[in-house]
Amino acid sequence: MNEILQFSLLFLIPVVSSLPIALAWIYRPGEEWARKLSYLSVLGLFVSLLISINILFNFEEGFYTYPWIPEFNINFVFVVDYLSRYMGVLTALIAFLIGVYGLEYMKDDYRLGWYWFFFNVFTASMLLVVYSDNLLTLLIGWEGLGLASWALIGHWFRDDDDITFVGKRGRKVGPLEMSWSPSFGGWRAISTIRLGDMPMFFAIAAIYAFVGTLDIHNIPWDGLFEKIGFVGTILLLMLFLMGPFTKSAQLPFSEWLMTAMTGPTTVSALLHSATMVAAGTYLFMRLTWYIQPWSTESPALAVVYLVVLFLGLISALYGASVALGLRERKVLLAASTMSSLGLMFATSAASFWVGQIAVVVAFWYLMVHAFAKASLFLVAGHLIHATHDRFCVGNLVFAKKMKAAFIVTIVATLFLSGIPPFTAYWVKSAMDGVMEHLVEEGLTLPFYLLVIASVIYSAFLAKFLSLNFLKGEQPKHEHLEGGGLMKLAYATMVSMLFLLIFAIFSIEEYGEHFVEEGFLKTSFAVGILVTASYLITLYQPSVKAFSKIGVFLTDRMYLPFLNDFIVPKVGWFIAAIVDYSNRGIDFFFHRAIPSSFDVVSRMIRYVQKGYMTTYLKIVVAWIMLFIVVISLVGWY
Repeated sequence: MNEILQFSLLFLIPVVSSLPIALAWIYRPGEEWARKLSYLSVLGLFVSLLISINILFNFEEGFYTYPWIPEFNINFVFVVDYLSRYMGVLTALIAFLIGVYGLEYMKDDYRLGWYWFFFNVFTASMLLVVYSDNLLTLLIGWEGLGLASWALIGHWFRDDDDITFVGKRGRKVGPLEMSWSPSFGGWRAISTIRLGDMPMFFAIAAIYAFVGTLDIHNIPWDGLFEKIGFVGTILLLMLFLMGPFTKSAQLPFSEWLMTAMTGPTTVSALLHSATMVAAGTYLFMRLTWYIQPWSTESPALAVVYLVVLFLGLISALYGASVALGLRERKVLLAASTMSSLGLMFATSAASFWVGQIAVVVAFWYLMVHAFAKASLFLVAGHLIHATHDRFCVGNLVFAKKMKAAFIVTIVATLFLSGIPPFTAYWVKSAMDGVMEHLVEEGLTLPFYLLVIASVIYSAFLAKFLSLNFLKGEQPKHEHLEGGGLMKLAYATMVSMLFLLIFAIFSIEEYGEHFVEEGFLKTSFAVGILVTASYLITLYQPSVKAFSKIGVFLTDRMYLPFLNDFIVPKVGWFIAAIVDYSNRGIDFFFHRAIPSSFDVVSRMIRYVQKGYMTTYLKIVVAWIMLFIVVISLVGWY
């Protein structure tokens, strides 16, 4: 089978396989036979998974180009390289397992046609982003992610069930109600993302205007930066990175990610692991991979990568701190995702000083995070289903009834926190090494920010485990029936973390680096700190003495005020100015000017009556005026 056909099937089959249930739901919504079409949608995801595995093992590394608009040098260009071949399998595998989970989790939903169509569009769009080397086709997938995210986050648009909300309904902090509905969550997601997509679109247009190609590997990056100069380079790259920053919820664009938890858990799991938010960090890695900033001495690139470095670390610290205070299961995990994404951005940005290895480290952290976080989200969905409560509740008695979820949570939190010798430890050790290298470059702060974020990160993972299975409140409701497919999905998902250990150690060229970093004294010392943080929080997940700090963190350091109060006020103020300006323009052109012409016209008509006496009076008046003016001039 030739390559173009396989790439076409990879992107199209998930969408085509979801059309039957989408159409059936339009004409026969709710019927049992229509619900069974969900299996067809998941089958489409499975076919995409098989194709991505085939690409991983059987496609040669390189670029596969197919003409599209040759007269403008715009083509379909798909890339198979170090990043895309692994990322493609990650995306397809996680989407398939979440799809299997969704067969049971969503089986009684009232909009199954809508759900499965946009779920599969979501997956196909991400795969297009992963394999596209052409910025225009990448942008198509990028926009598909945005559209699908709006449709899925606001899926339960009726806003009629408290369990679908984020925050406590009725609770206010000042003038702001700390509660957000599904319909609002969907609107916020698309509006925030569009804020970043527009500058990115103009940056892509500018790149095409300057170099005449949109193929990432063909863009002469050094020549482009030299042509547009210091300010132009900073402006172009920062405009482009607005897309990844908003997609990956970096500060100050993080709020949409928290309120996106109004969507179904399957959406949250996919969005936070292999699609959408991962798209931003992945795109930055891909851009860095081909720009190769480590081989240049561009001052402009140094400024851009320094900004990304510190923005990522500050976002990581903010997300981890907020997660430590939150008690809503999915929102806690959402904040932790923001933290992880920040670490990915920061580590990739360090490549300017460290080299390509920094991108590799960030990429493998993305892989570990994706499987662990997807597992935790799927467990959280099962817990919400079992307790009918979106807040952390559960004790050891409850854990014995939810053994599969309990075990998976233990494995996922241990393997993600950075505790030696589990999977994330080796990746985070390499991350420590990257930041230590920056100390030699005169940048000391990044290393300490990373260590602090890592310690807090470990703490909130332990908190999630403790409050849901060990030391939380006894659930008021328990619905433990069913859950077979859900258990299968998250158990399979978490098992990937064991395979990743061997995958990391066997990475060509880079495997030995992870092992060496893991055995360094500094890495082991950080590992001990992380382990102590995990164990202490596991034993004492909440401290009453810090309750006020906890409330401050739960309220996300009042950042919602920026999104829900300050920005709208500024927006309405600007709108009022524009409205009054429009009224002024309307008055000037539609009333003032016509009225003045009307007055002049009346005066002219009055003069032109044809009576001699009138004309004589006018002439005499002008003569008198002339004499007065002459007299005054002469007097002065």
